[in-house]
Amino acid sequence: MWFCKLNGALKGASKTGTKTILARRPITSLVPGEPNEPKILTDVPGPVSKALFEKLNSINQSGSVQLFANYDKSIGNYLIDVDNNVFLDAFTQISSVPIGYNHPDLLTVFQDDHKLRALINRPATGVFPGHDWPEKLRSILLNVSPGLPQVMTMMCGSCSNENAYKALFFSYRNRQRGENVDFTELESSSCMINRPPGAPQLSLLSFHGAFHGRTMATLATTHSKPIHKLDVPSFNWPIAHFPRYKYPLEDNTRENHAEDDKCLEEVEDLIVQYGKNENPVAGIVVEPIQSEGGDNEASPRFFQGIQQIAKRHGVGLLIDEVQTGVGATGKMWCHEHFNLESPPDIVTFSKKMLTGGFFHSLDMRPKQPYRIFNTWLGDPGKLYLLEAVLNVIKQQNLLDQVLRTGSKLKLGIATIEKEHPDLLNSTRGRGTFLAVNAADTELRDKIVAKLKLKGVIVGSCGDHSIRLRPSLTFQEHHADILLDKLQQTINEVK
Repeated sequence: MWFCKLNGALKGASKTGTKTILARRPITSLVPGEPNEPKILTDVPGPVSKALFEKLNSINQSGSVQLFANYDKSIGNYLIDVDNNVFLDAFTQISSVPIGYNHPDLLTVFQDDHKLRALINRPATGVFPGHDWPEKLRSILLNVSPGLPQVMTMMCGSCSNENAYKALFFSYRNRQRGENVDFTELESSSCMINRPPGAPQLSLLSFHGAFHGRTMATLATTHSKPIHKLDVPSFNWPIAHFPRYKYPLEDNTRENHAEDDKCLEEVEDLIVQYGKNENPVAGIVVEPIQSEGGDNEASPRFFQGIQQIAKRHGVGLLIDEVQTGVGATGKMWCHEHFNLESPPDIVTFSKKMLTGGFFHSLDMRPKQPYRIFNTWLGDPGKLYLLEAVLNVIKQQNLLDQVLRTGSKLKLGIATIEKEHPDLLNSTRGRGTFLAVNAADTELRDKIVAKLKLKGVIVGSCGDHSIRLRPSLTFQEHHADILLDKLQQTINEVK
Protein backbone atom coordinates (compact mmCIF):
# COMPACT_ATOMS: atom_id res chain seq x y z
CA MET A 1 0.00 0.00 0.00
CA TRP A 2 1.14 3.51 -0.80
CA PHE A 3 1.28 4.67 2.82
CA CYS A 4 3.62 1.88 3.91
CA LYS A 5 6.00 2.75 1.10
CA LEU A 6 5.81 6.39 2.08
CA ASN A 7 6.34 6.06 5.80
CA GLY A 8 8.18 2.77 6.06
CA ALA A 9 6.40 0.63 8.63
CA LEU A 10 3.38 2.35 10.10
CA LYS A 11 2.73 2.00 13.77
CA GLY A 12 0.45 -0.97 14.22
CA ALA A 13 1.30 -2.52 10.84
CA SER A 14 2.98 -5.87 10.24
CA LYS A 15 4.13 -7.75 7.17
CA THR A 16 3.34 -11.27 6.02
CA GLY A 17 5.45 -12.04 2.95
CA THR A 18 4.87 -9.11 0.59
CA LYS A 19 1.44 -8.28 1.93
CA THR A 20 0.98 -5.36 4.30
CA ILE A 21 -1.56 -5.82 7.08
CA LEU A 22 -2.78 -2.73 8.91
CA ALA A 23 -4.15 -2.98 12.38
CA ARG A 24 -7.72 -1.73 12.28
CA ARG A 25 -8.27 1.49 14.15
CA PRO A 26 -11.64 3.02 14.93
CA ILE A 27 -12.63 5.64 12.39
CA THR A 28 -14.44 8.77 13.52
CA SER A 29 -16.05 10.51 10.58
CA LEU A 30 -17.05 14.14 10.68
CA VAL A 31 -20.39 13.10 9.16
CA PRO A 32 -21.98 10.40 11.37
CA GLY A 33 -23.29 7.30 9.63
CA GLU A 34 -20.84 7.20 6.73
CA PRO A 35 -19.86 3.80 5.32
CA ASN A 36 -16.34 2.70 6.12
CA GLU A 37 -15.36 2.01 2.52
CA PRO A 38 -16.64 1.84 -1.05
CA LYS A 39 -18.61 -1.21 -2.16
CA ILE A 40 -19.38 -2.08 -5.78
CA LEU A 41 -22.11 -4.67 -6.38
CA THR A 42 -22.80 -4.33 -10.13
CA ASP A 43 -21.30 -3.02 -13.30
CA VAL A 44 -20.99 0.77 -13.34
CA PRO A 45 -23.38 2.01 -14.50
CA GLY A 46 -25.60 -0.76 -13.17
CA PRO A 47 -28.81 -2.14 -14.66
CA VAL A 48 -31.15 0.30 -12.90
CA SER A 49 -29.01 3.27 -13.98
CA LYS A 50 -29.01 1.98 -17.56
CA ALA A 51 -32.80 1.62 -17.60
CA LEU A 52 -33.26 5.11 -16.19
CA PHE A 53 -30.83 6.50 -18.76
CA GLU A 54 -32.97 5.15 -21.58
CA LYS A 55 -36.01 6.91 -20.12
CA LEU A 56 -34.18 10.20 -19.64
CA ASN A 57 -32.47 10.12 -23.02
CA SER A 58 -35.86 9.81 -24.71
CA ILE A 59 -36.74 13.18 -23.18
CA ASN A 60 -33.50 15.15 -23.66
CA GLN A 61 -29.87 14.76 -24.76
CA SER A 62 -28.40 12.92 -21.78
CA GLY A 63 -25.04 11.74 -23.02
CA SER A 64 -23.25 13.38 -20.10
CA VAL A 65 -25.02 11.21 -17.49
CA GLN A 66 -22.68 8.73 -15.79
CA LEU A 67 -25.07 7.08 -13.34
CA PHE A 68 -28.22 7.77 -11.33
CA ALA A 69 -27.77 8.47 -7.64
CA ASN A 70 -29.90 7.65 -4.63
CA TYR A 71 -29.79 10.91 -2.70
CA ASP A 72 -31.87 9.51 0.12
CA LYS A 73 -29.15 6.95 0.94
CA SER A 74 -26.02 8.96 0.10
CA ILE A 75 -24.25 10.33 3.16
CA GLY A 76 -21.11 12.26 3.98
CA ASN A 77 -18.37 11.57 1.45
CA TYR A 78 -20.17 8.56 0.01
CA LEU A 79 -22.46 8.69 -3.01
CA ILE A 80 -24.78 5.69 -3.31
CA ASP A 81 -26.34 4.97 -6.69
CA VAL A 82 -29.69 3.42 -7.62
CA ASP A 83 -28.01 0.01 -7.91
CA ASN A 84 -26.75 0.31 -4.30
CA ASN A 85 -23.14 0.75 -5.32
CA VAL A 86 -21.26 2.81 -2.70
CA PHE A 87 -18.70 5.31 -4.02
CA LEU A 88 -16.17 7.42 -2.16
CA ASP A 89 -16.90 10.71 -3.88
CA ALA A 90 -13.89 12.96 -4.41
CA PHE A 91 -15.61 14.99 -7.14
CA THR A 92 -18.81 16.02 -5.26
CA GLN A 93 -21.11 17.19 -8.03
CA ILE A 94 -18.32 19.12 -9.77
CA SER A 95 -16.98 20.70 -6.57
CA SER A 96 -20.41 21.72 -5.28
CA VAL A 97 -21.06 19.72 -2.08
CA PRO A 98 -19.48 21.66 0.80
CA ILE A 99 -19.78 19.35 3.83
CA GLY A 100 -20.96 16.02 2.42
CA TYR A 101 -24.28 14.48 1.48
CA ASN A 102 -27.19 14.66 3.92
CA HIS A 103 -25.22 16.36 6.65
CA PRO A 104 -27.36 16.27 9.81
CA ASP A 105 -27.02 20.02 10.37
CA LEU A 106 -28.50 20.68 6.92
CA LEU A 107 -31.34 18.18 7.27
CA THR A 108 -32.81 20.20 10.14
CA VAL A 109 -32.65 23.66 8.54
CA PHE A 110 -36.19 23.67 7.22
CA GLN A 111 -37.74 22.31 10.39
CA ASP A 112 -37.91 26.01 11.27
CA ASP A 113 -41.29 27.22 9.92
CA HIS A 114 -40.00 30.68 8.99
CA LYS A 115 -37.17 29.22 6.89
CA LEU A 116 -39.54 26.70 5.31
CA ARG A 117 -41.92 29.47 4.26
CA ALA A 118 -39.08 31.49 2.78
CA LEU A 119 -38.16 28.39 0.77
CA ILE A 120 -41.60 27.58 -0.59
CA ASN A 121 -42.62 31.18 -1.34
CA ARG A 122 -39.30 31.96 -3.09
CA PRO A 123 -39.63 35.73 -3.16
CA ALA A 124 -38.49 38.03 -5.94
CA THR A 125 -35.89 39.57 -3.65
CA GLY A 126 -35.18 42.50 -5.96
CA VAL A 127 -38.70 43.86 -5.41
CA PHE A 128 -40.34 42.03 -2.48
CA PRO A 129 -37.65 40.75 -0.08
CA GLY A 130 -38.54 39.40 3.33
CA HIS A 131 -38.00 41.49 6.45
CA ASP A 132 -34.78 39.66 7.43
CA TRP A 133 -33.16 39.72 3.98
CA PRO A 134 -30.78 42.67 4.71
CA GLU A 135 -29.61 41.13 7.96
CA LYS A 136 -29.09 37.72 6.36
CA LEU A 137 -27.00 39.22 3.56
CA ARG A 138 -24.89 41.01 6.16
CA SER A 139 -24.55 38.24 8.74
CA ILE A 140 -24.09 35.33 6.31
CA LEU A 141 -22.59 36.59 3.05
CA LEU A 142 -20.71 39.72 4.06
CA ASN A 143 -19.41 37.81 7.06
CA VAL A 144 -17.28 35.74 4.65
CA SER A 145 -16.58 38.49 2.11
CA PRO A 146 -12.93 38.77 1.02
CA GLY A 147 -12.79 42.39 2.14
CA LEU A 148 -15.46 43.73 -0.23
CA PRO A 149 -18.38 45.72 1.20
CA GLN A 150 -21.13 44.93 -1.31
CA VAL A 151 -22.82 41.72 -2.48
CA MET A 152 -25.33 40.75 -5.17
CA THR A 153 -26.97 37.34 -5.05
CA MET A 154 -27.65 35.16 -8.09
CA MET A 155 -28.59 31.54 -8.75
CA CYS A 156 -25.57 29.92 -10.46
CA GLY A 157 -21.98 30.47 -11.49
CA SER A 158 -22.72 31.49 -15.07
CA CYS A 159 -25.30 34.11 -14.13
CA SER A 160 -23.01 35.37 -11.35
CA ASN A 161 -20.23 36.01 -13.84
CA GLU A 162 -22.58 37.29 -16.53
CA ASN A 163 -23.98 39.98 -14.24
CA ALA A 164 -20.57 40.77 -12.76
CA TYR A 165 -19.36 41.44 -16.31
CA LYS A 166 -22.11 44.04 -16.64
CA ALA A 167 -20.86 45.68 -13.43
CA LEU A 168 -17.38 45.91 -14.96
CA PHE A 169 -18.76 47.66 -18.03
CA PHE A 170 -20.98 50.01 -16.01
CA SER A 171 -18.11 51.04 -13.77
CA TYR A 172 -15.79 51.64 -16.73
CA ARG A 173 -18.34 53.86 -18.47
CA ASN A 174 -19.06 55.72 -15.23
CA ARG A 175 -15.38 56.60 -14.95
CA GLN A 176 -15.42 57.83 -18.55
CA ARG A 177 -18.47 60.03 -17.90
CA GLY A 178 -17.08 61.50 -14.70
CA GLU A 179 -19.64 63.62 -12.87
CA ASN A 180 -22.18 63.38 -15.68
CA VAL A 181 -24.21 60.34 -14.62
CA ASP A 182 -27.19 60.99 -16.88
CA PHE A 183 -27.54 59.05 -20.12
CA THR A 184 -27.89 61.10 -23.29
CA GLU A 185 -30.86 60.75 -25.61
CA LEU A 186 -28.55 59.29 -28.25
CA GLU A 187 -27.22 56.69 -25.82
CA SER A 188 -30.75 55.66 -24.91
CA SER A 189 -31.89 55.31 -28.50
CA SER A 190 -28.74 53.69 -29.92
CA CYS A 191 -28.55 50.95 -27.26
CA MET A 192 -31.98 49.74 -28.40
CA ILE A 193 -30.53 48.79 -31.78
CA ASN A 194 -27.20 47.51 -30.38
CA ARG A 195 -25.16 50.44 -31.65
CA PRO A 196 -22.73 52.90 -30.03
CA PRO A 197 -22.65 55.06 -28.06
CA GLY A 198 -25.40 53.38 -25.99
CA ALA A 199 -23.95 49.93 -26.74
CA PRO A 200 -20.26 50.87 -26.59
CA GLN A 201 -17.40 48.95 -28.14
CA LEU A 202 -15.78 47.49 -25.00
CA SER A 203 -14.05 44.22 -24.19
CA LEU A 204 -12.99 41.96 -21.33
CA LEU A 205 -9.60 40.25 -21.22
CA SER A 206 -9.62 36.55 -20.37
CA PHE A 207 -7.13 33.69 -20.59
CA HIS A 208 -6.56 30.64 -22.74
CA GLY A 209 -7.81 27.60 -20.81
CA ALA A 210 -10.37 29.62 -18.83
CA PHE A 211 -13.90 28.56 -18.00
CA HIS A 212 -16.37 31.17 -16.76
CA GLY A 213 -19.74 29.81 -17.90
CA ARG A 214 -21.95 28.99 -20.86
CA THR A 215 -24.10 32.13 -21.18
CA MET A 216 -23.29 34.54 -24.00
CA ALA A 217 -20.79 36.90 -22.38
CA THR A 218 -19.22 34.25 -20.15
CA LEU A 219 -18.87 31.95 -23.15
CA ALA A 220 -16.83 34.67 -24.86
CA THR A 221 -14.34 34.38 -21.98
CA THR A 222 -14.43 30.56 -21.86
CA HIS A 223 -11.63 28.79 -23.73
CA SER A 224 -11.41 25.30 -22.25
CA LYS A 225 -13.24 22.98 -24.69
CA PRO A 226 -14.59 23.55 -28.23
CA ILE A 227 -17.86 21.74 -27.43
CA HIS A 228 -18.87 24.64 -25.18
CA LYS A 229 -18.46 27.23 -27.94
CA LEU A 230 -19.16 25.66 -31.34
CA ASP A 231 -21.86 27.40 -33.45
CA VAL A 232 -22.30 30.25 -30.94
CA PRO A 233 -21.53 33.81 -32.15
CA SER A 234 -19.09 35.62 -29.90
CA PHE A 235 -17.18 38.85 -29.28
CA ASN A 236 -13.79 39.99 -30.48
CA TRP A 237 -12.27 40.16 -27.00
CA PRO A 238 -8.59 39.72 -26.07
CA ILE A 239 -7.27 36.36 -24.80
CA ALA A 240 -3.93 36.15 -23.01
CA HIS A 241 -1.90 33.07 -22.13
CA PHE A 242 -2.17 31.78 -18.58
CA PRO A 243 1.11 30.51 -17.09
CA ARG A 244 2.04 26.90 -17.78
CA TYR A 245 4.56 25.82 -15.16
CA LYS A 246 7.21 23.16 -15.00
CA TYR A 247 6.97 20.75 -12.05
CA PRO A 248 8.02 20.27 -9.37
CA LEU A 249 7.71 23.98 -8.71
CA GLU A 250 10.61 24.14 -6.27
CA ASP A 251 13.00 22.81 -8.93
CA ASN A 252 11.92 25.21 -11.68
CA THR A 253 11.72 28.63 -10.02
CA ARG A 254 13.68 30.51 -12.69
CA GLU A 255 11.74 29.03 -15.62
CA ASN A 256 8.39 29.64 -13.94
CA HIS A 257 9.26 33.25 -13.09
CA ALA A 258 10.09 33.75 -16.76
CA GLU A 259 6.72 32.25 -17.67
CA ASP A 260 4.98 34.70 -15.32
CA ASP A 261 6.82 37.62 -16.88
CA LYS A 262 5.99 36.54 -20.43
CA CYS A 263 2.26 36.17 -19.65
CA LEU A 264 2.10 39.48 -17.76
CA GLU A 265 3.79 41.29 -20.63
CA GLU A 266 1.21 39.84 -23.02
CA VAL A 267 -1.67 41.00 -20.79
CA GLU A 268 -0.38 44.57 -20.79
CA ASP A 269 0.34 44.52 -24.54
CA LEU A 270 -3.22 43.33 -25.29
CA ILE A 271 -4.76 46.07 -23.14
CA VAL A 272 -2.73 48.69 -25.02
CA GLN A 273 -3.47 47.13 -28.41
CA TYR A 274 -7.24 46.88 -27.88
CA GLY A 275 -7.30 50.46 -26.64
CA LYS A 276 -5.68 51.62 -29.89
CA ASN A 277 -8.18 49.54 -31.88
CA GLU A 278 -11.08 51.37 -30.23
CA ASN A 279 -12.21 48.25 -28.35
CA PRO A 280 -10.83 49.14 -24.91
CA VAL A 281 -10.53 46.56 -22.15
CA ALA A 282 -12.95 47.32 -19.30
CA GLY A 283 -11.91 44.42 -17.09
CA ILE A 284 -9.68 41.39 -16.57
CA VAL A 285 -11.44 38.11 -15.75
CA VAL A 286 -9.38 35.30 -14.22
CA GLU A 287 -9.66 32.14 -12.11
CA PRO A 288 -7.25 31.59 -9.20
CA ILE A 289 -6.79 28.06 -10.56
CA GLN A 290 -8.11 27.32 -14.03
CA SER A 291 -10.39 24.42 -13.24
CA GLU A 292 -12.14 23.06 -16.34
CA GLY A 293 -9.13 24.04 -18.43
CA GLY A 294 -6.83 21.60 -16.63
CA ASP A 295 -6.28 22.79 -13.06
CA ASN A 296 -3.66 25.25 -14.23
CA GLU A 297 -2.29 27.22 -11.30
CA ALA A 298 -0.38 30.49 -11.19
CA SER A 299 1.83 32.05 -8.56
CA PRO A 300 1.01 34.85 -6.12
CA ARG A 301 3.60 36.84 -8.05
CA PHE A 302 1.55 36.46 -11.25
CA PHE A 303 -1.68 37.59 -9.61
CA GLN A 304 0.02 40.52 -7.93
CA GLY A 305 1.26 41.52 -11.38
CA ILE A 306 -2.24 41.20 -12.85
CA GLN A 307 -3.65 43.49 -10.17
CA GLN A 308 -0.93 46.08 -10.76
CA ILE A 309 -1.60 46.08 -14.51
CA ALA A 310 -5.35 46.46 -13.92
CA LYS A 311 -4.82 49.46 -11.64
CA ARG A 312 -2.28 51.01 -13.97
CA HIS A 313 -4.71 50.94 -16.90
CA GLY A 314 -7.88 51.74 -14.99
CA VAL A 315 -9.64 48.43 -15.66
CA GLY A 316 -11.54 46.27 -13.20
CA LEU A 317 -10.23 42.95 -11.85
CA LEU A 318 -12.69 40.10 -11.45
CA ILE A 319 -11.50 36.91 -9.77
CA ASP A 320 -13.82 33.99 -10.48
CA GLU A 321 -14.00 31.85 -7.32
CA VAL A 322 -17.03 29.82 -8.41
CA GLN A 323 -15.11 26.55 -8.13
CA THR A 324 -12.19 27.51 -5.90
CA GLY A 325 -14.11 29.27 -3.13
CA VAL A 326 -15.37 28.13 0.28
CA GLY A 327 -12.34 26.46 1.75
CA ALA A 328 -11.30 23.94 -0.88
CA THR A 329 -7.76 25.34 -0.98
CA GLY A 330 -7.45 25.70 2.80
CA LYS A 331 -8.54 29.33 2.82
CA MET A 332 -12.07 30.62 2.39
CA TRP A 333 -11.08 32.15 -0.95
CA CYS A 334 -8.21 30.86 -3.03
CA HIS A 335 -6.96 34.34 -3.96
CA GLU A 336 -6.25 34.94 -0.26
CA HIS A 337 -3.11 32.83 -0.86
CA PHE A 338 -1.80 35.55 -3.19
CA ASN A 339 -1.19 38.43 -0.73
CA LEU A 340 -2.76 41.01 -3.03
CA GLU A 341 -2.24 44.64 -1.95
CA SER A 342 -6.03 45.13 -1.88
CA PRO A 343 -9.12 43.01 -2.57
CA PRO A 344 -10.07 42.46 -6.23
CA ASP A 345 -12.86 44.68 -7.57
CA ILE A 346 -15.20 41.70 -7.91
CA VAL A 347 -15.16 38.13 -6.61
CA THR A 348 -17.80 35.77 -8.01
CA PHE A 349 -19.05 32.66 -6.20
CA SER A 350 -21.41 29.70 -6.48
CA LYS A 351 -21.05 25.89 -6.12
CA LYS A 352 -19.99 25.25 -2.48
CA MET A 353 -21.63 28.55 -1.52
CA LEU A 354 -24.94 26.87 -2.52
CA THR A 355 -26.13 30.23 -3.84
CA GLY A 356 -24.54 32.30 -6.56
CA GLY A 357 -23.50 35.92 -6.58
CA PHE A 358 -20.60 38.31 -6.38
CA PHE A 359 -18.88 40.50 -3.83
CA HIS A 360 -17.80 43.87 -5.16
CA SER A 361 -16.36 47.27 -4.36
CA LEU A 362 -18.43 50.45 -4.15
CA ASP A 363 -17.05 51.49 -7.55
CA MET A 364 -18.76 48.45 -9.07
CA ARG A 365 -22.17 49.34 -7.64
CA PRO A 366 -24.66 50.39 -10.35
CA LYS A 367 -26.01 53.90 -9.89
CA GLN A 368 -29.54 53.07 -11.11
CA PRO A 369 -31.98 50.30 -10.12
CA TYR A 370 -32.76 47.38 -12.46
CA ARG A 371 -29.33 47.50 -14.12
CA ILE A 372 -28.42 44.18 -12.47
CA PHE A 373 -31.67 42.39 -11.93
CA ASN A 374 -33.65 39.21 -12.47
CA THR A 375 -36.78 37.72 -10.97
CA TRP A 376 -35.27 36.01 -7.93
CA LEU A 377 -31.79 37.48 -7.39
CA GLY A 378 -30.83 34.45 -5.36
CA ASP A 379 -32.90 32.34 -3.01
CA PRO A 380 -33.40 32.79 0.75
CA GLY A 381 -33.62 29.01 1.13
CA LYS A 382 -30.09 28.59 -0.18
CA LEU A 383 -28.88 31.28 2.17
CA TYR A 384 -30.27 29.42 5.18
CA LEU A 385 -28.46 26.26 4.05
CA LEU A 386 -25.25 28.25 3.61
CA GLU A 387 -25.63 29.65 7.11
CA ALA A 388 -25.65 26.10 8.48
CA VAL A 389 -22.67 25.14 6.30
CA LEU A 390 -20.59 28.07 7.54
CA ASN A 391 -21.43 27.20 11.14
CA VAL A 392 -20.16 23.63 10.59
CA ILE A 393 -16.99 24.91 8.92
CA LYS A 394 -16.28 27.07 11.95
CA GLN A 395 -17.28 24.56 14.63
CA GLN A 396 -15.28 21.70 13.14
CA ASN A 397 -12.30 23.79 11.96
CA LEU A 398 -12.76 22.40 8.48
CA LEU A 399 -10.23 24.70 6.83
CA ASP A 400 -7.54 23.12 9.01
CA GLN A 401 -8.95 19.69 8.12
CA VAL A 402 -8.65 20.54 4.42
CA LEU A 403 -4.97 21.43 4.88
CA ARG A 404 -4.24 18.20 6.76
CA THR A 405 -6.07 15.97 4.30
CA GLY A 406 -4.73 17.90 1.33
CA SER A 407 -1.16 17.51 2.52
CA LYS A 408 -1.60 13.75 2.80
CA LEU A 409 -3.28 13.50 -0.61
CA LYS A 410 -0.71 15.64 -2.38
CA LEU A 411 2.24 13.81 -0.88
CA GLY A 412 0.65 10.46 -1.65
CA ILE A 413 -0.09 11.33 -5.28
CA ALA A 414 3.41 12.76 -5.71
CA THR A 415 4.86 9.51 -4.34
CA ILE A 416 2.88 7.44 -6.84
CA GLU A 417 3.97 9.85 -9.58
CA LYS A 418 7.64 9.33 -8.67
CA GLU A 419 7.16 5.56 -8.91
CA HIS A 420 5.45 5.88 -12.31
CA PRO A 421 6.85 9.01 -14.04
CA ASP A 422 5.96 7.55 -17.44
CA LEU A 423 2.27 7.53 -16.44
CA LEU A 424 1.78 10.52 -14.13
CA ASN A 425 3.32 13.97 -13.79
CA SER A 426 2.81 17.49 -12.41
CA THR A 427 1.08 16.84 -9.10
CA ARG A 428 -0.23 20.26 -8.03
CA GLY A 429 -2.83 22.28 -6.19
CA ARG A 430 -3.70 23.77 -2.80
CA GLY A 431 -5.53 22.09 0.06
CA THR A 432 -7.65 19.27 -1.36
CA PHE A 433 -8.10 21.20 -4.62
CA LEU A 434 -5.59 18.92 -6.35
CA ALA A 435 -4.73 17.51 -9.75
CA VAL A 436 -2.21 15.32 -11.51
CA ASN A 437 -1.59 14.80 -15.23
CA ALA A 438 -1.72 11.48 -17.00
CA ALA A 439 0.64 10.88 -19.89
CA ASP A 440 -2.18 11.33 -22.41
CA THR A 441 -5.96 11.68 -22.68
CA GLU A 442 -6.62 7.98 -23.27
CA LEU A 443 -4.68 6.99 -20.16
CA ARG A 444 -6.39 9.69 -18.08
CA ASP A 445 -9.83 8.47 -19.11
CA LYS A 446 -8.85 4.87 -18.38
CA ILE A 447 -7.63 5.77 -14.87
CA VAL A 448 -10.79 7.73 -14.06
CA ALA A 449 -13.02 4.88 -15.33
CA LYS A 450 -11.10 2.18 -13.44
CA LEU A 451 -11.22 4.19 -10.22
CA LYS A 452 -14.99 4.38 -10.55
CA LEU A 453 -15.16 0.60 -10.94
CA LYS A 454 -13.21 0.39 -7.69
CA GLY A 455 -15.69 2.69 -5.98
CA VAL A 456 -13.87 6.05 -6.14
CA ILE A 457 -15.23 8.99 -8.12
CA VAL A 458 -12.73 11.60 -9.31
CA GLY A 459 -13.00 14.18 -12.07
CA SER A 460 -11.16 15.02 -15.24
CA CYS A 461 -10.31 18.37 -16.80
CA GLY A 462 -8.23 19.82 -19.58
CA ASP A 463 -6.66 17.40 -22.04
CA HIS A 464 -5.16 14.90 -19.63
CA SER A 465 -5.66 15.99 -16.01
CA ILE A 466 -7.25 14.08 -13.13
CA ARG A 467 -8.75 16.40 -10.53
CA LEU A 468 -9.94 15.99 -6.95
CA ARG A 469 -12.84 18.03 -5.56
CA PRO A 470 -13.80 16.40 -2.26
CA SER A 471 -15.99 17.97 0.38
CA LEU A 472 -14.48 19.83 3.31
CA THR A 473 -15.26 16.82 5.54
CA PHE A 474 -12.93 14.57 3.52
CA GLN A 475 -10.53 13.20 6.13
CA GLU A 476 -7.23 11.35 6.29
CA HIS A 477 -8.90 7.92 6.30
CA HIS A 478 -10.74 8.87 3.11
CA ALA A 479 -7.39 9.92 1.63
CA ASP A 480 -5.96 6.49 2.52
CA ILE A 481 -8.72 4.76 0.57
CA LEU A 482 -8.38 7.03 -2.46
CA LEU A 483 -4.61 6.68 -2.62
CA ASP A 484 -4.76 2.91 -2.21
CA LYS A 485 -7.28 2.64 -5.06
CA LEU A 486 -5.18 4.97 -7.20
CA GLN A 487 -2.09 2.86 -6.57
CA GLN A 488 -4.00 -0.30 -7.54
CA THR A 489 -5.29 1.38 -10.69
CA ILE A 490 -1.87 2.61 -11.78
CA ASN A 491 -0.43 -0.88 -11.27
CA GLU A 492 -3.16 -2.25 -13.53
CA VAL A 493 -2.77 0.22 -16.39
CA LYS A 494 1.03 0.39 -16.52
